[in-house]
Amino acid sequence: MATPQSQSETITSGCVGPPLSSFTIMGLKGAWWKYGMGVLMTYVVYGAFFIAKGAANFGANGDTSRIVFFHVPVAILSYVCYVVATFYAIQYLIGRRWHSDMKSSTAMELGLLFCILTTVTGSIFSRAVWGAYWNWDPSQTRIVMMLLLYASYVVLRGATIAHAERRGRLSAVYALVTVVPATYLIWVVPRILETLHPTTVLTRPRDNSPAYNLILLVSFIAFTLLFIWMFQLRCRQLILAERRKRKLIGGTGY
Repeated sequence: MATPQSQSETITSGCVGPPLSSFTIMGLKGAWWKYGMGVLMTYVVYGAFFIAKGAANFGANGDTSRIVFFHVPVAILSYVCYVVATFYAIQYLIGRRWHSDMKSSTAMELGLLFCILTTVTGSIFSRAVWGAYWNWDPSQTRIVMMLLLYASYVVLRGATIAHAERRGRLSAVYALVTVVPATYLIWVVPRILETLHPTTVLTRPRDNSPAYNLILLVSFIAFTLLFIWMFQLRCRQLILAERRKRKLIGGTGY
């Protein structure tokens, strides 16, 4: 049963949820920054294969370092998504606002996607450098464990889909509790276990050419903007789906 407060938060002029225009991050509105993201991503793709030279410690000519422009940004975003999801999970536990649960679940869904991309790009690098797609290297294993954390969240929400409030509460608690092992996997494991995973690209940029470092920086920006755009699109899609459901069943509460 929805409370008057929750109804007032989810119903605006007969519609469910906050206005679609309210789903902005970092004040990004309009289409200009999306076109900018397209330009930046085009530059990254072109620069990765036609501008950048090989990086240090990536074989004889360093050509395999080109995967870094795609692998590292999605790997970092796979953790950023967890942080974003946890932030909105805390908001939901405090205020029981439907849109906070929606934003948290959206971040977790995108985190699962970025984890899959990280695993795939990492496997491509592993095949090129180590001769096999999978070597049970600690860096490979930890990202798969992150993938399992995300997948478990998706399964949890699917198992409680019939109880919206219970689903939101359990999902928020899960995100809040598992952010600790997620942080451990991403930031602690690489520092305590020996790995073949190269790290000098980020820790010693002087080992690479200025063009390489510039493309890598632009790659971080482009993929971050891509995450923001996907986040906004998914939130709007969920709002529209909820409005349609409410219209079909004639309900108003959450």
